[in-house]
Amino acid sequence: MANSKQARKRARQAENRRALKSSQRSMVRTYIKRVVKAISTGDHAKAMEEFKAMQPVVDRIADKDVLSKKKAARLKSRLNKRIKALAA
Repeated sequence: MANSKQARKRARQAENRRALKSSQRSMVRTYIKRVVKAISTGDHAKAMEEFKAMQPVVDRIADKDVLSKKKAARLKSRLNKRIKALAA
């Protein structure tokens, strides 16, 4: 348990940050699942629509350091590759 006033405040801040980041991470996962679901149904137009909705969300969360920028780029690249394979 935190003993000083400063340590108690840092513990409070860490808890608030954890809750916020957890919520944001969950939101990103939901967007990704929507894209994957559209890909699995084989609907290229729907997959592109969901991908375009997912991209700015993933970028915004990566800017906030909830996801690393490299992981965000990797996710987008892999999903885009799967969508392009649908069109072919």
